[in-house]
Amino acid sequence: MKSLFAIYLIFAFISGITFAAGSMDLDEYIEGMNVKTSDSKSLQRGARNFFNYCSGCHTLQYMRYNQIAEDLRISEDQLIQNLIFTDSSPQDLVINNMLKEDGDRWFGKAPPDLTLVTRRKSPEYVYGLLNSFYPDDNSPTGVNNYVQEASSMPHVLWDLQERFTKEEYSRFLNDTVGFLVYAGEPIIEKRKSMGVWVIGFLLIFLIFSYALYKDIWREVK
Repeated sequence: MKSLFAIYLIFAFISGITFAAGSMDLDEYIEGMNVKTSDSKSLQRGARNFFNYCSGCHTLQYMRYNQIAEDLRISEDQLIQNLIFTDSSPQDLVINNMLKEDGDRWFGKAPPDLTLVTRRKSPEYVYGLLNSFYPDDNSPTGVNNYVQEASSMPHVLWDLQERFTKEEYSRFLNDTVGFLVYAGEPIIEKRKSMGVWVIGFLLIFLIFSYALYKDIWREVK
């Protein structure tokens, strides 16, 4: 039993060191990160960013266009004109025309679906990934990435990063990552607001429970 406990402590210690090291590496590239899923304007800009720069390769296969439009307060006309670049209809899932075989052949591995990327990884990981490309002549795409070494993803935002100020590029990333956080959990703001009510209810229940406890034990004593 003691041996098992010792092994557990060793693994926990090693995991903690690894996690800490990864966090330290990531911290360098998330300066200026301030994702706000409660800001509908930011989410609208994030949707624009995703569909203009990411949707050619990546999908949101668990989301429908009309759900995004409804949640982000985008009209159907705006949706069709600005966010749907395939022959899809508003009620369709957000997929693209890239075949998996083509993705595997072009990039070595087909670009992944991004619906749950901020939940499977983290918002910080996605922000850091988009903010840490560097030139690499040995890479087929001409770039590499400090957060995801040997990534086959090209730096599709290179032009924006060169033209934008640091603050403008940071806002672009915050909007984009915020939209992906929303895509991973469309009810995130409802969950947060509901949590406030639940905590309030529990506090009131605690007060009444304590008062009842005092009343009962007062008679017993």
